[in-house]
Amino acid sequence: MPITNPRIAILGNRVPSANLPEISHFTDLGSLLAVAAFDVVLLDMPGTHAGKVLRKLRSIPPYRYTLIYCCREQDALCEALGDGACPADSNEIKTKWRGWLERFKLFNQGTAPERFESRVLSWLWMRDDARIYALRDPEVPQHYRYPLLDALADSEQVNAFVWLSLVAQQNWLEEGVLVDRVRLCSDCGSGRLNFIDVCAECHALDISRQPSLHCFTCGHVGPQESFLKDGVLLCPNCLNRLRHIGSDYDRPMENYRCRSCQAFFVDAEVQARCLDCGLSHTPDKLRVREVRDYRLTEAGRFRCRQEFSDRSAQHFGRLNLLGGKDFYDLLSWQIQLVRRYPDPPFSLIGLRFVNLTGTLSRLGEQRGHAFIDSVTDRLKETVRDTDRCSRSTEEFFWIMLPHTDANGLAIVKQRLGKVAELFSAPEISDVSLRVISITAPQDLLDQEDGELLLARLASELG
Repeated sequence: MPITNPRIAILGNRVPSANLPEISHFTDLGSLLAVAAFDVVLLDMPGTHAGKVLRKLRSIPPYRYTLIYCCREQDALCEALGDGACPADSNEIKTKWRGWLERFKLFNQGTAPERFESRVLSWLWMRDDARIYALRDPEVPQHYRYPLLDALADSEQVNAFVWLSLVAQQNWLEEGVLVDRVRLCSDCGSGRLNFIDVCAECHALDISRQPSLHCFTCGHVGPQESFLKDGVLLCPNCLNRLRHIGSDYDRPMENYRCRSCQAFFVDAEVQARCLDCGLSHTPDKLRVREVRDYRLTEAGRFRCRQEFSDRSAQHFGRLNLLGGKDFYDLLSWQIQLVRRYPDPPFSLIGLRFVNLTGTLSRLGEQRGHAFIDSVTDRLKETVRDTDRCSRSTEEFFWIMLPHTDANGLAIVKQRLGKVAELFSAPEISDVSLRVISITAPQDLLDQEDGELLLARLASELG
């Protein structure tokens, strides 16, 4: 018999103002973990304490993906690991939980993904507008960490910044808000740097700001005290008396003196000394890293849809789907080839399933997933083993057909007409199919590469 209501637990104090009947109450984390995992957890405790409890709950499998709300103020850890403020009404909690459950059921045989990459993408996919937040932490060498990645890593050693960069290059994640820009040691990657002034000549550390004088007669420059003799100014080099500033002497801009080599200079040289490995660098040699939040892309959401269904994965595997960057690179390479060797040509088809995203939301995860499978079946009948496909968003689908001229393209487009037949059912009648195509090299524009070509065709598809 299907479960219609979630099992809800409150950890901490009770929430008398919330309309939440039939819930379990726990005063400490140990008692909560001692019983079977709940479907929804409410944390009624101060934000700093709630953040620590959240970090513990997210690091253990039973509560890795569970909806966890904070009933009081939220600190940065709560925002990074929780699901926001506690809804005031139990009906709202049930609605959110049912939507969450539909997506959770798409996991293979009800089990969560095992790979770290899949765990992170799944956590984001199961929550609307979820993000991977950067949290400032003076205890880590890079000054920032990503609590969600730390909690989902288990025992794996993950370099969060490198991992995020690689996944963003694959178009599964996209950059969000720029949080900070930090400079790191180019050797060990630490951000614990001490910026010091050193001598511009010998690079010694022992320098001091010291007034100096410049004799116009002989050109000697030296410390001001070396010119003082019995209360008058005498050049220690030529012994001329210096009476008038501007005509006999002046004060040069060189106000720094090195106690090691006795050099005078205007500005000291700045070096960044790493407090972890001890190496010194000039500031322009430091590695600059932008710290950003990240969110799931349309391509990342689509990947999550197909990854959690064996049948769907087999279908899309037959379609030879490529990630966005890989498809751009392959298409650019094909364009370079046909510009140099026009024969054989190749063709490209762009499909846009108008209103597909809204229809999938209305159908729900399971019915929407079944509809996607039926569309994939029809596409599979059209796509050849040698063709390559990509999905830039939920609505845009691309097919590259090597060694295909305009006549061959017309045959393939005729076959694609069977896909449009799927949109006759009343619940999906809002979906329509738009098709655009080109044959290279004759339909290419000057200086157009793969990414620019897809952008031009996507704009024409509306």
